[in-house]
Amino acid sequence: MTWTTADIPDLTGRSAVVTGANSGIGFEAVVELARHGAAVTLAARDPGRGADALARLRSEVPAADAELARLDLADLDSVRAFAAGYAPEGLDLLVNNGGVMAVPLRHTPDGFESQFGTNHLGHFALTGLLLPKLLARPGARVVSVTSGVHRIGRIDFADLDANGRYRKWPAYAQSKLANLLFTFELQRRADAAGVELLALAAHPGYAATNLQAVGPQLAGSRVVERGTAVVTRVIGQPARDGALPTLRAATDPAVRGGEVFGPDGFLELRGAPKQVAVSRRARNRAVAERLWTVSEEKTGVRYPALDPA
Repeated sequence: MTWTTADIPDLTGRSAVVTGANSGIGFEAVVELARHGAAVTLAARDPGRGADALARLRSEVPAADAELARLDLADLDSVRAFAAGYAPEGLDLLVNNGGVMAVPLRHTPDGFESQFGTNHLGHFALTGLLLPKLLARPGARVVSVTSGVHRIGRIDFADLDANGRYRKWPAYAQSKLANLLFTFELQRRADAAGVELLALAAHPGYAATNLQAVGPQLAGSRVVERGTAVVTRVIGQPARDGALPTLRAATDPAVRGGEVFGPDGFLELRGAPKQVAVSRRARNRAVAERLWTVSEEKTGVRYPALDPA
């Protein structure tokens, strides 16, 4: 049976935070969550684009219970400020969606390689800082958006900050593998601590969003930018469809912690959302535990509520 947005249950009374919510998959996810009654916080780096997204959301869902908050995942000070300013007593859903893809070498204000720092470390810190709010709502969910590219990823513990060699696609794959390792380790720790928290992941397949264009734009390559746009138009599915795996992970009452969702079509590029398999590297518990420890050290954020008794 094909899962669609019609299967999303009534979310009245539930709260959600979606990062990277001003465009693409994040925006489409926010629209459907609000349409089904959730109180949504659009976390966006650019206040102007965030305000535009909030206006578009309210035009599509006039009754939306929505607010905008600034969040730059590449800056730990911004992550801390967002978490400190999040007013609701509890949080039912955190969608770790925001990120960058295949960009030229850059370092964050904290000295992290930008893709690893934004896609993984920023979300690791955000989740940890919001954990008390999540644990205040039994059954709360953390959904991290990964990519099929994780299959070529490896965690290079010797040079996570790319002070040596840098290749943009392997760096992106590393960050997306980290999203999965984090998801599985978060679920293991929640289970061991006996708390009701679901950690899940989803990937959109090949979705037609502005994410593909950012890397070529930053590199100043008009040829690659135009070529990417053509491929995206031919292969990519609409952002609304690309958001379906995330929405299923976020709302389907039947899901279980540690599950991953993606499209059911050829090579998982497009299609209806289903549970999908991941690479063996993503299931490596020793690597996940080491990544967790390194992430704590780099961000200064810990998860004391999930410490072993």
